[in-house]
Amino acid sequence: MKLYSAPRAPNPRRVVMFMAEKGITGVEMVSFDLLQGLQRGSEFLQKNPFGRVPALELDDGRILTETRAICSWLEGLVAEPNLMGEGYDEHAFIEMADRRVELHLLSGIADCARHTHPALAPLERPQFPEYGAAQGEKMRATARWLDQQLAQQPFIAGQRFTIADITAFCALEFGRGLLKFRPGEEGMAHLQAWRDRIAARPSAQAQY
Repeated sequence: MKLYSAPRAPNPRRVVMFMAEKGITGVEMVSFDLLQGLQRGSEFLQKNPFGRVPALELDDGRILTETRAICSWLEGLVAEPNLMGEGYDEHAFIEMADRRVELHLLSGIADCARHTHPALAPLERPQFPEYGAAQGEKMRATARWLDQQLAQQPFIAGQRFTIADITAFCALEFGRGLLKFRPGEEGMAHLQAWRDRIAARPSAQAQY
């Protein structure tokens, strides 16, 4: 298999961290520099017409895109450790937690960075700085909510590590790098402590 990825991009990192937690090895990594626009070249557009990463090329030649779909396939390929839920009830609540942090934390961080950071101007033409700043405030509202949740439970979806923790961690690390967002410096001690615990996991160091 091949995983088409990009350094520092949060969604490819989610897949790589998911694979590391599963102990999945032997996947060939093909990395793009997004700022150079290589993911929009004709060869890759034949694999993913949206020109985005990650994309997983299976051994039979099929291409699977979209982070959550890739992780669902990998969860079926390697059942343990379970990261997406045992049975319909747990699965639904983990998916809810994962979607919340994807839509309200990761997307907010990404939009803020893409519309306010000068280095990402090639990805957003034109940039809308006011929109980016507004998304940064909405992201912080979600982060404060997460901080309250983590005062009551050890992980994003409850009592155990799941895909929701991977999504939230990769979101915060993206914000940490481009936006200098550190929850502990903004009064979110529980979120910061959770981030530091997840950062100590071997999967957080996986290369992508």
